[in-house]
Amino acid sequence: MSARLERLSRTISYALRHRPEQFALELDNDGWVPLDALVAAIARDPKWRDLKVDDVFAVIASEDKQRHEIRGQSIRASYGHSLAAKVEHPPAMPPDLLYHGTSPVVLEQIRRDGLKPMRRQYVHLSPDIKTATTVARRRTRTPVIITVLAKKAHSDGTIFHHGNKQVWLAERIDASYLLFP
Repeated sequence: MSARLERLSRTISYALRHRPEQFALELDNDGWVPLDALVAAIARDPKWRDLKVDDVFAVIASEDKQRHEIRGQSIRASYGHSLAAKVEHPPAMPPDLLYHGTSPVVLEQIRRDGLKPMRRQYVHLSPDIKTATTVARRRTRTPVIITVLAKKAHSDGTIFHHGNKQVWLAERIDASYLLFP
């Protein structure tokens, strides 16, 4: 992804995940906003005055993490929201196991309290150890990978949501469903 598209991706994420009001955007209950409204809002900034809808499509086509999705004439962030209003995702059947990468510093707290969303709306889970490790390395040089007994947690009532191909979401995972290294 070019540096310009990377900056645009970050700007779109900021607008849709964290500060839609700063861009005068109003997300619906599922986090969607009209694509043309997003482009117009970002284009108010002089450095983006030439922004076109095609630029947004280029960002989405080049994203390896599928941070955003477009349906019809609307766009939303797929996951990672810190908004007060919860962005809803339909429930989904998880695989047997999911993974969560974290820092050794918070391991004891997770052993005690389970996985919580902290400043996000959902706990983010990965479908494989490699992805969980990559995610954790954003915050620590020594990632710890926790295995989540997702199918068991689901059968006991924990609701999972599919954020995208690389991200599963849950409101909370009790410590009894976690396997620690």
